[in-house]
Amino acid sequence: MSRTLKGPEEELSPTLQVSKVSESVEIERPTEVKDIPPAKLSIRNLEAWFGTKRALKGINLDVRENSITAFIGPSGCGKTTLIRCLNRMHEMTPGASAKGQAILDGMDMYDAKVDPVTIKRRIGMVFQKPNPFPTMSIYDNVAYGPRMQGIKNKKTLDGIVEESLRGAAIWDEVKDRLKSSALGLSGGQQQRICIARAIAMKPDVILMDEPTSALDPISTLKVEELITQMKKDYTIVIVTHNMQQAARISDKTAFFLNGEVVEYDDTNIIFSTPTDQRTEDYVTGRFG
Repeated sequence: MSRTLKGPEEELSPTLQVSKVSESVEIERPTEVKDIPPAKLSIRNLEAWFGTKRALKGINLDVRENSITAFIGPSGCGKTTLIRCLNRMHEMTPGASAKGQAILDGMDMYDAKVDPVTIKRRIGMVFQKPNPFPTMSIYDNVAYGPRMQGIKNKKTLDGIVEESLRGAAIWDEVKDRLKSSALGLSGGQQQRICIARAIAMKPDVILMDEPTSALDPISTLKVEELITQMKKDYTIVIVTHNMQQAARISDKTAFFLNGEVVEYDDTNIIFSTPTDQRTEDYVTGRFG
């Protein structure tokens, strides 16, 4: 008896038949996620008062490590008050108070057990107008903080001063006049001396309150270039009324209005496609 041979597909029962899958089908791979730097500062429900007037209303935001974060907004919106809260300067104003959390590397800076002096060592401040100590030389301006911390060895101080001045991109301009008064320098140079003075304390974070508002355009450009270079070693928060400056140098931007954060996002989003109409009105110059 002859037997008809069946193909392999016919030999299989219908329940075991397998559909052919094209070899050309591509396997979907997960989207690569870039590393997101950790938060250096986490601000949670932070509020501040001058007497009975509330200046900050429940601020919540994270500041990423080794980044530049810009605070923008009209005058009186709370930008400067917030950075003064971040290094415990706000409470030094008579009648001023604050509550909430400002967490630096896991440490709540408003915990009753935390010494405000410790915070000031870890969070440096550069003010709106250059303020070198008028009776001190360039060298002594930069060495002041380390000396207050008990460093007396001249060789050690010499190293700190040079390192700090190099870090502020002004060493080559002043290395032959370290014993001269800092007041003999230009405004832009004085501001970089103040930045060097902050660097000398080896802080984790540097706060800058409109650091170029009193400078000419050329000096402003030099300070902006310096700030951009500094973020590889420091976390920087800058308050500015200069929209172009915020767009040029910052990674993230927070827009403040009436003591609140209206919007906080990547700088390119804040200046191109903000989600809040108030933000768009401000960055396009409709008010402020």
